Amino acid sequence: MPATPARPALPATMTAIGIAEPGGPEVLRPEQRPLPQPGENEILVKVAAAGVNRPDVVQRKGSYPPPKGASDIPGLEFAGTVVARGARASRFNIGEQVTALVAGGGYAEYCPVDETNALAVPAGLSLIEAAALPETFFTVWSNVYDRARLAEGEYLLVHGGTSGIGTTAIMLASALGARVIATAGSAEKCALCESLGAIRAINYREEDFVEAAKEATGGHGADVILDMVGGDYIGRNYAAAAIEGRIVQIAFLRGARAEVDFTRLLMKRLTHTGSTLRARDIAFKAAIASALGDKVWPLLEAGRIRPIIDSTYPFLDAAKAHARMETNAHMGKIVLTFS
Repeated sequence: MPATPARPALPATMTAIGIAEPGGPEVLRPEQRPLPQPGENEILVKVAAAGVNRPDVVQRKGSYPPPKGASDIPGLEFAGTVVARGARASRFNIGEQVTALVAGGGYAEYCPVDETNALAVPAGLSLIEAAALPETFFTVWSNVYDRARLAEGEYLLVHGGTSGIGTTAIMLASALGARVIATAGSAEKCALCESLGAIRAINYREEDFVEAAKEATGGHGADVILDMVGGDYIGRNYAAAAIEGRIVQIAFLRGARAEVDFTRLLMKRLTHTGSTLRARDIAFKAAIASALGDKVWPLLEAGRIRPIIDSTYPFLDAAKAHARMETNAHMGKIVLTFS
């Protein structure tokens, strides 16, 4: 039996991207922090790449503070190499490559994570691709499958089809046998949605997604709707939904307030639910990680799905990565890389 690699020598400090004050991308600045020490159930990972997500942008602006006890460093996902373990951590050996979901701290050279919230990097994927997995795959699985119970053969309507969440939802649901319809804001973005498995992509700038979704489903409507838009989409989702449809709200890019006729909620027997992931406890995220390992990681390793990478930036250029996200021109994930 090969010996476990020895723990490498570690520095006392590390470079991280801090938020100097609430504001635009320029407030993201490198700073020195003490090297974090893993708790008894944690692993410490030398970060190779970290995903950039919309919640990072909202935190930077001062509207989404980290949960109690979480790092104030932005970054909810990363991939890298295990360099230290807590006293009770045994799932991963020193030197193994992992990807993980955290409540904060990903924009740093080193990041600790409870070992149950980490997964081995899928065979065949780079560390950059692996860093693009946790936030979107945990979110899509928790909401589309655990909460909305999407079943094989059902219709899923995904808003924001070329976002990180959107591309993940299209690929995953298609691979698991659902029929996916997506909305996007340009012909190029619609083409990407269809290349990922959507049976119909709707350019919301040119078409009414309600009528287009009804047409694409032969009048049936969407069994599940994954919405990050909110605002006036809320009432329109009710119109686009099938009888017994389930609508899952994960964000409100157009606002959390809307005037809605709730008659359809009653007449169609709809379920409108929602959730956030960041503040959920370690055990909740561990259950999602276990399900992903069983049901989704084999799809990744077989090449049936693969994260879509829009662009990469050196982590010291995190401000440029945030500026890219705020253009809304990206298609897929934006990833920071660490030398």
